[in-house]
Amino acid sequence: MNRNNQSKSVFDFYGRPPILKALPLSLQHILAMIMGTVTVPIIVVGAVDASLDEKMALIQVALLASGLSTLLQLYAIGRMGARLPTIFGVGFAYVPTLTAVGAQFGIAGILGAQVIGGLAMILAGLFIKRIRHLFPPVVAGTVVLVIGLSLYDIAINYMAGGIGSESHGSVQNWTVAIVTLTVVLLVSQFARGFLQLASIICGIGVGYLLSMFYGMVDFSAVSDADWFTAPKPLEFGMEFHSAAIISMVIICVINSVQTIGDLSATTVGGMNRELSDRELFGGLLGNGFCTTVGSIFGALPTASFSQNVGIVAMTKVISRFVLALAALFLLVAGFIPKFGAVMTTIPYPVLGGATIIVFGMITMTGIKLITKDEMSSRNVTIVSLSLALSMGIYAVPDAIGKFPEMFQLVVGGSPIVIAAFVSFTLNLLLPQKTLADEERERRQIELKLSN
Repeated sequence: MNRNNQSKSVFDFYGRPPILKALPLSLQHILAMIMGTVTVPIIVVGAVDASLDEKMALIQVALLASGLSTLLQLYAIGRMGARLPTIFGVGFAYVPTLTAVGAQFGIAGILGAQVIGGLAMILAGLFIKRIRHLFPPVVAGTVVLVIGLSLYDIAINYMAGGIGSESHGSVQNWTVAIVTLTVVLLVSQFARGFLQLASIICGIGVGYLLSMFYGMVDFSAVSDADWFTAPKPLEFGMEFHSAAIISMVIICVINSVQTIGDLSATTVGGMNRELSDRELFGGLLGNGFCTTVGSIFGALPTASFSQNVGIVAMTKVISRFVLALAALFLLVAGFIPKFGAVMTTIPYPVLGGATIIVFGMITMTGIKLITKDEMSSRNVTIVSLSLALSMGIYAVPDAIGKFPEMFQLVVGGSPIVIAAFVSFTLNLLLPQKTLADEERERRQIELKLSN
């Protein structure tokens, strides 16, 4: 289609529909991802015991990074950006690594490691065609499965009131959490249209109102917050620790593999074609660039949002103008500290009740990825051993208590490192055998025994 003769179709990537038609479609994407974007920095702040001002600042830059990274993927600058209808934002997949690194080295340690992690993403983009086969579904799926499993303790502690809270484990906290969870569940399963897409926001809204009734909400931070401010470079500092860098590089490379899946689902589901090499390279390069540059301003690493990919695949609305409106909303919100301040008033039981379903869905995504491959004895061995070692050591960190401190930090801090290493190594070393090969071997054994 001639771009000079501007299309107004929402089903054309270059189409620019009327604003009143585009806004409701854009709202779908905002509702689907905004709580996920602001929840990640809130979780990280809880792990590093940061101040309220730091909490608001991290939420602000998370919104800014989400808006800018999305615009880069939509419009691209040179070779950076996929030029695809996709939403990027601060992703949950990084949370286990971020909390582990943050607990040991603080926010500055996270951001320093993130610089190198972003560069690793860029390198992964440069060589992705050569290394893509090293991360089949059985490897990528195992890592995603472990990510989901390792998030459960965060959700449960939040539902109980947050670690260190005087009311931790109280009936009141659990009442708020269960009500929030119930609303999310009911809306997601029985509502339709916009309401269904906004199930998490609906749950948080009801839980928030109940929290206000119980006197659990403090608005002092909102009144004290400014109306406008811009992020400052190196406001949180930046430190480089080898243990943190190793952990961050691993999760960034794994996330690059996951991004391939989301970009492929976007082109196949929304545009009825395969993902091109240029789009793949541009998407990974753009994400790595945003992750590296974002760290200078305190933005946590970005990733593609699968729920928004699902919206594109379901509606076939691929106009980048529609998604750009969502990105612009995130940008504006990122410059308004009062918006971030409101987000900080959400009680932990509300966040826990809303996110435990999300964490469960991450786990199921991993299972779905794993089952894309045959469940041969080889693949079952890869998954089972990776799970057993990663989650086992994560549950009993003292099991490696006599190892060097750096080893303990890299291996014991987050189960993702072990899961990635074990699944990756076993996939390289174990002989490739299909279910048909295994059946053939069993028949040969039976034949020998019968003779």
